[in-house]
Amino acid sequence: MGTNANAAHREPWNKGKIVGQKAPFKLKDIRALRVQIQMECRVRELALFNLGIDSKLRGCDLVRLKVRDVCHGDQLATRAIVMQRKTQRPVQFEIT
Repeated sequence: MGTNANAAHREPWNKGKIVGQKAPFKLKDIRALRVQIQMECRVRELALFNLGIDSKLRGCDLVRLKVRDVCHGDQLATRAIVMQRKTQRPVQFEIT
């Protein structure tokens, strides 16, 4: 019986929070983040951030990337194609 009383008074996880699609980054915000990451000498995070901005991939797709997805031998590829996990559609993007 105690569980029914607790269930009636349980608060939703998103009460008071803004839900839905978030606004995109502004150019000045992107530059500020890049400078902050560079100053902290976090090369991996900077590479993931730049790749995420350039490719518009979801976070789950970014962290699943392997070196072989963006390199051919010893050279960095200029373009890459990645299958999205959610939609199973290929996404082609340029690597800068």
